[in-house]
Amino acid sequence: MKQRPKAVATKAKILGAALELFRERGYEAATMRAIADRAGVALGNAYYYFGSKEHLIQAFYDRTHIEHVAAVGTQLDEIKDFKARLLLVMRAKLESIEPYHRFAGLLFRSAADPASPLNPFSAESQPVRREATEIFRTVVEGSRGRIAPELRAELPNLLWLYHMGIVLFWIHDTSRGRRCTWRLMERSVDLIVKLVQLASLPLMGPVRRAALGMVRELRASSHGTAA
Repeated sequence: MKQRPKAVATKAKILGAALELFRERGYEAATMRAIADRAGVALGNAYYYFGSKEHLIQAFYDRTHIEHVAAVGTQLDEIKDFKARLLLVMRAKLESIEPYHRFAGLLFRSAADPASPLNPFSAESQPVRREATEIFRTVVEGSRGRIAPELRAELPNLLWLYHMGIVLFWIHDTSRGRRCTWRLMERSVDLIVKLVQLASLPLMGPVRRAALGMVRELRASSHGTAA
């Protein structure tokens, strides 16, 4: 059901207040009461829209995903080259998250804990993680050129992991304009494209299947479904 404009505005106000306080005090020190006060709403109203501070961070993840999608827009419709498509999506990611650089560094202190619900790999983060992976599925499925079928199926998940590595580097990057991150991203995209081309050669079939089998086994183990 579509939310009413007033409800959407209230949620946005609460989330904005939370991000301000997280930046000022850190995630742990910012309380829901302080967030409600900053947003100018009752504490019960804040809890109505966000059941906890963790829900606020998940809303932040969702916001950055929406902004990433908006930055990509329809540009992929005109591009078929795999490298150009991946570069476009990665550039849009870095551009869209840049305003949150300082906050991302503060959030990392809590989100880096494997047991934290704020961790991008947590069960709580799965909905946004799934949606973010779909961007890379779009990159792969709309690309021309040789990509082995079994690799094409697994590549969106691998590209999501790759992009998280770039984001982690970006969080710690203190270079002007995050130039080191941009250089790493552009060079690594070129390397990824070459590796995909190499892995898709018929001669590489046994190695490709063994590598993808290992990836699937690791993923199953991380979800507690391995034998």
